[in-house]
Amino acid sequence: MHVKYNHPSALITSIVGEAFVDGYLLLKDESFEKAALRARDFVLASQFSPGYFKKSSIYVADHLNVDATCGAFLAKYGKVFSDQQCLDSARITAEHICKYQFSDGAFPYTNENKGNYQYCLDIPCIHYQGVTLYYLLKIIDSLENDWLDAEFEKGVKWLAAVQFPDGKFDWSKSGLMFAYYLSGAYAFATPCFIYGTKWSSGYSENAEKALKVLESNVKDIVNRWESGPMLSFPASVFTALNTANIGNYPVSHRLFRFGYGMYRQFSRRRFSNSVNPKLFNILSYIMCINTSTIEPDNNFPDLFMTSEVLDCLSYSIHREIKK
Repeated sequence: MHVKYNHPSALITSIVGEAFVDGYLLLKDESFEKAALRARDFVLASQFSPGYFKKSSIYVADHLNVDATCGAFLAKYGKVFSDQQCLDSARITAEHICKYQFSDGAFPYTNENKGNYQYCLDIPCIHYQGVTLYYLLKIIDSLENDWLDAEFEKGVKWLAAVQFPDGKFDWSKSGLMFAYYLSGAYAFATPCFIYGTKWSSGYSENAEKALKVLESNVKDIVNRWESGPMLSFPASVFTALNTANIGNYPVSHRLFRFGYGMYRQFSRRRFSNSVNPKLFNILSYIMCINTSTIEPDNNFPDLFMTSEVLDCLSYSIHREIKK
């Protein structure tokens, strides 16, 4: 159950469905195969149109990372169980996603279909750039076809362009506030950079630097957000200001985005093992903001982020072993 809402989700069903397929491959347990089949049917039934999957019953915008995640599950299911419908759907999904790629290589969080959001979220996001590329890579691997290489190369090039020499990302180029400074961005970027070495060996250095930043944010469980020292907080004002100006939004919403950015800049610099969203809930109530996320005023160890990091890194190892 999600902390804020509990609704059927094609996104989560795809992630769990892929785990069932892996479980079946490893253990040959028919109960996993049956569960994966039910997940397959639900995900296919969650398409609004070819390649466009409904994230959940209440979030219905066309999220490209959701499409990619659903496509990756269907591609893997189709490959393992020789299901041509799933294979065809995965290919169409990948083509649908790439149709909305910006000319500079970035993918928007959503396309022009804003769904139930107040404003359209067709803006770049460093974290979801990695997520979208990661699941496109899984589609490429399952279909055993490199037909997406031109779009993938552009996507990796953009990701490298927003990475500083020390390996950290330039979050002033990332416009999605609730994904601001997510530590998992470095894990999702790693297999994408590694795949990018087919065009340039220099991407291996990008991957190594991303892993070093990730390592600094891992104790036992991964930090929710990329941490930072309080001494750098004043300079973060300019980062948040640049972020707030990404996208074509009215001044009032840009001010909200700036406030959200500064709240995150403050929160990620304070660490606690517990989560207390009281301040965020008060601010949301005052500003009449309805949010589906939990935003405490401190950084914290996050099991969900840890699971995503583990998935990305183990997949990177698996691909290298296969090579």
